[in-house]
Amino acid sequence: MTRISSSIARMRGAGLSGAILLTVSVPFAAPLAGQTAPVSTVFATRLLYPRGLAFGPDGALYVAEAGLPGAAQSTSTVGQCTQVPSPVGPYKGGKTSRISRIDAKGNRTTVADGLPSAQSANGSVVGAAAIAFVEGQMYVLLQGSGCSHGNAGTANGIARVNKDGTWELVADLSAFWQANPVAFPEADDFEPDGDPYSMTSLRGELYVVEANHGELDRVILDDEGEEGGHAARIERVVDVSKTEGHAVPTVAAYRHGSFYVSNLNTFPVAPGSSKVWKVSRGGAISPWAEGLTAVLGLAFDEGRLFALETTTVAGPPRPDTGKIVRVTPKGVTPIVNALSFPTAMILGPDGALYVSNHGFGQPGLGEILRVEADPDTR
Repeated sequence: MTRISSSIARMRGAGLSGAILLTVSVPFAAPLAGQTAPVSTVFATRLLYPRGLAFGPDGALYVAEAGLPGAAQSTSTVGQCTQVPSPVGPYKGGKTSRISRIDAKGNRTTVADGLPSAQSANGSVVGAAAIAFVEGQMYVLLQGSGCSHGNAGTANGIARVNKDGTWELVADLSAFWQANPVAFPEADDFEPDGDPYSMTSLRGELYVVEANHGELDRVILDDEGEEGGHAARIERVVDVSKTEGHAVPTVAAYRHGSFYVSNLNTFPVAPGSSKVWKVSRGGAISPWAEGLTAVLGLAFDEGRLFALETTTVAGPPRPDTGKIVRVTPKGVTPIVNALSFPTAMILGPDGALYVSNHGFGQPGLGEILRVEADPDTR
């Protein structure tokens, strides 16, 4: 049977671009006796394929948005460089990705726009993938850049976002991945510029999970560039492909000296086939939990680990099957059901979970949900 990937692009190849996704409310898993069901509200709407989330030093929520589909992505680099294999490639590039700021009342303003974006041959968009802050400075993870995404002269990597909305690349991850291949890349499902999905900050450094090649990388920022410029050093923490094969790691959360890394896995969806691995800062990897499905988000709350499953039924990805689950080494407990292709999750300073919903599918429906779980359900 043909193995359909892996990289987040394969979400877009499963008939999502034409799906009609209508969500009025978010149903929840039935609470156990004596428990209260989580309370959810729509916090922000009208987002362009929302992906990674981060709370800034001002208390506002910042959202990475992939961009617009269709004619907005029109630049081809076929014949100029190695392309992503069919059916995902070739991509066409554009500049429609943006970063939004959401205030406490859910009002959206644009922080930066015109970031590189790209649309795959099977109909979906990548662009800004994640946001992180280091000492008050914003950084964005670029996923739709690079010649293989139709954007010649650019690179996937980490960009520093200035207060005026301009940005500059400080870590060229495309070049690092091309110069340092993983042990077991998947040849028929290979992204030359990589498929970086998530990013987290830790002690002044940034950590990136790359899904297609399969790795966790450390980016050490350096503020000693000329005229205030920034440079970075990149190191691989762990090559997931070396021990786990083409598992498609997507997200990492850090707690008590270790990373907890989970994965999307390949398509078609096999419920229960995703895992959480425990990874030391030195790169030792070991299984920690099993029985998850298509994970795109992880968040710790007082030692409790929550995972975001973007689609959970067997076969191609389907809307309204996403879940938030609580994870322990002993098993998985559903907390929230019926999300539509959620793509990221973060624990807010108010103790609620914030989720990017409708991160794939029909444009214009992107939203952020705020989920306030009763302590008993955690």
